Amino acid sequence: MDFNQKQRSPGIARTRTLVQAGFGLFCLWAGYRFYGFYLWALERSDTYVPRPPSVEAFLPISALLALKRLLLTGLWDRVHPAGLTIFIAALVVAWALRKGFCGWICPAGLVSNLLEKAGRPIALPPLPRWVEYPLLSLKYLLLAFFAWVILVGMDLGAIDAFLRSPYNLAADAKMLQFFLPPSALTAGVLGFLVLVSLVIRNFWCRFLCPYGALLGLLALIGPLRVRRDPAACIDCGRCDRVCPGSIRVSRSRSVRRPECVGCMECVEACPREDCLTFAAGRRALPVRAFPLAVVGLFLLFYLGAVLTGRWETTIPPEMFQPLYRSAGELAHP
Repeated sequence: MDFNQKQRSPGIARTRTLVQAGFGLFCLWAGYRFYGFYLWALERSDTYVPRPPSVEAFLPISALLALKRLLLTGLWDRVHPAGLTIFIAALVVAWALRKGFCGWICPAGLVSNLLEKAGRPIALPPLPRWVEYPLLSLKYLLLAFFAWVILVGMDLGAIDAFLRSPYNLAADAKMLQFFLPPSALTAGVLGFLVLVSLVIRNFWCRFLCPYGALLGLLALIGPLRVRRDPAACIDCGRCDRVCPGSIRVSRSRSVRRPECVGCMECVEACPREDCLTFAAGRRALPVRAFPLAVVGLFLLFYLGAVLTGRWETTIPPEMFQPLYRSAGELAHP
């Protein structure tokens, strides 16, 4: 018996899928509840359904503006407070736990992973670097655009005006209307992303998501990373094949790439004991505890927001009614 062979255990990939599915189902439930509130606000339903604050997670631009105002004034956004809470939680989780928000919580990541699995029979081989690197730059260009417009181009007065505007108050309804029903352009773009994601692994997350680009930059300066011991490596390539970010783990001593989402699948796939470890500095950490840390830290922000009154909006439900009715006509301030 080779005592250097790793003892196999139940798959962390399965655990990750279950955690992602749990958050995905919660998002579907929140979306269903929000649609009920939306119908009530438009007087298309007599049944009042409380507006779920968690839908504000899908308003990252508003959250980024609210974060800048928070840093400048110390004031927490009262219009979409849950959105700001979730945004800050995602930033902290990405820094502390290797972009764990993308790898374990984000519903877009779940959809991307499911499309990748469905498309394996027709998937293209890994992209050559001369193709991959220019594509990787796209999400950073999008991030740079938003950072310039918001962090540089908008002063405190402009941010206050936007956050208090009818456009921002009805941003969740405008987001819903974007898909009810989708325009031909929207349907075409979504269809293109689905088709490309079937043949190119995690196309949206790797190449186009500016949110993920921001979290990846934070992960770069975070304390955790996957480390590889070249002396123990047998060059089997299993780590490369399972990586959702198509990172060449087998060629790295330390995985620092911002595409690493902390899925831990490379560590589990490695057949050699202590060849790949998840570590802070030189100290190896238990892989099995990682999903608990990601979910626990994220939920800690939720609990703190609820206990301190930073989760529910202060806008009365009745105030959303005229805003939602005119949402389609509201222009960006």
